[in-house]
Amino acid sequence: MKNSVKNIEELDEYLVHIKEFYTRESIKKERIKQELKENSKKLKVLIKDIDILEKVNILLQKTSEYAREQSKKQIEKLVTNCLKYIFESDIEFKIEIEELYGKPNAEFYVISKYEDETIETKPELSRGGGVIDIISLALRIAFLQIHKPNVEGPIILDEPAKHVSQDYIFNVANFLKEISEMFNRQIIMVTHNVHLASISPNSYRVELKGSESIVSTMEP
Repeated sequence: MKNSVKNIEELDEYLVHIKEFYTRESIKKERIKQELKENSKKLKVLIKDIDILEKVNILLQKTSEYAREQSKKQIEKLVTNCLKYIFESDIEFKIEIEELYGKPNAEFYVISKYEDETIETKPELSRGGGVIDIISLALRIAFLQIHKPNVEGPIILDEPAKHVSQDYIFNVANFLKEISEMFNRQIIMVTHNVHLASISPNSYRVELKGSESIVSTMEP
């Protein structure tokens, strides 16, 4: 009899324990279900945000490519016009852009046409240093003009067209004068070339006498 009572008491205790365990696990289950529901909502929001970000990224890439292509065309046109004006020949400037290690890389080329023959070379291999000087000059002006936001102020040049033949130096001088008027920019230039100095309404000669620099005004 005693053993029966003891067994019943143990069974009751076990049942109580089971009920408590069931209650705790039920609470955990409901909490997990609630967390799953909330996380499901968050996941939907994240998926939607990722979709939007991917579309924005594609849009930015397309916009960047378009802006890059427009800038490329503007630069090619300005440098080509500059080369044609100065060297008085059928010469063009070309930019090729390709992806290199995940970043855009630009290569510059000069295209010269002789009757039915077209020659494409790197600037440093085309007609010596004179072409490089003019391309460098034109690129500086082009980048300055297309930069956003606008860059105000003068164009400062140190020995521009240093390697350009004297046959074309008058064209360089006229080009700089027209650039100054076209873009309404003052040009401040250091040069040893008398022809380039002569285009300015205000020119100054700096001469070294002993250890002293003597500055004098040049007549236009």
